[in-house]
Amino acid sequence: MTAPDRPELDADTHARVQELFALVRAGDAATLARLLGMGLVPNLRDGKGDSLLMLAAYHGHADAVRVLLQHGADASLANDRAQTPLGTAAFKGDIDVVRALIEGGAPVDDQPDGGRTALMLAAMFDRVEIIELLLAHGANPEHAGADGATALDLARGMGAERAVQRLSHPSESSIPRTPKPGVE
Repeated sequence: MTAPDRPELDADTHARVQELFALVRAGDAATLARLLGMGLVPNLRDGKGDSLLMLAAYHGHADAVRVLLQHGADASLANDRAQTPLGTAAFKGDIDVVRALIEGGAPVDDQPDGGRTALMLAAMFDRVEIIELLLAHGANPEHAGADGATALDLARGMGAERAVQRLSHPSESSIPRTPKPGVE
């Protein structure tokens, strides 16, 4: 996949944009909220196609993720490597960021260009708590990537034993469910 053509920025604008990306990587949610309130485009991307949301997710800043989502950031916006913010958070193993993304409306089964779903990435790296959360929010363990591999296949290939065990019984959940009022 080739990156789309992007216009060149003058030196001053480039420096300011780099400061913005550094602010997001550092997780400065308050300043980010202020800038978004002033009209900052929430889906701004860097030269690799990483959106502000992707960077906040990758660097483990759940508060910045929430701020970006509240200001209209696209949780499905993949980077130039077909990675989504939710997939990135699953790969990194950051349950708080995964929760923030799901609560903010990120589709749990996003699979851009035949890439890996968040469940597949969590499985590969034996992130059982994230697997549980994704399954509880409707992730489909039967989704396959372009290579035909499911989350279970990928977990087996990576030797992620706890993930293999969990995904071998995808209908079971260890997450306690709160009963609906009037239903026992």
